[in-house]
Amino acid sequence: MGMGYLYEEKTYQIIGAAQEVHRELGAGFLEVVYQDSLEIEFQRQQIPNHRECPLPIFYKGVRLNRTYNADFLCFDQIIVETKAVRMLVKEFEAQTLNYLKATKLRLGLLINFGEPSLKVKRIIN
Repeated sequence: MGMGYLYEEKTYQIIGAAQEVHRELGAGFLEVVYQDSLEIEFQRQQIPNHRECPLPIFYKGVRLNRTYNADFLCFDQIIVETKAVRMLVKEFEAQTLNYLKATKLRLGLLINFGEPSLKVKRIIN
């Protein structure tokens, strides 16, 4: 299928770390528990990350005073949004896409720890 997809290797690493957290904890914890655990797993696997990373938001090329805090920014390129809900809804995807557009980043991963098996959506700007 050609060149593979955007940031393929990095995406693979991030999802692997999330799968490890889900394997260890299963579903049923609060979002912050998964975030705390994922932060540890990122460190263990040497995945560069910033938690609650404030990213500038632009409107028609003008930088707003507000920032958007990504749950994680990995490799300084990939937004990682974590959820712990029964199922991902379209609003979460739309929200993540809006964040990508507003911050000029290209890839977001929306990860849900709340289902029996880990769910990951790749959102591309």
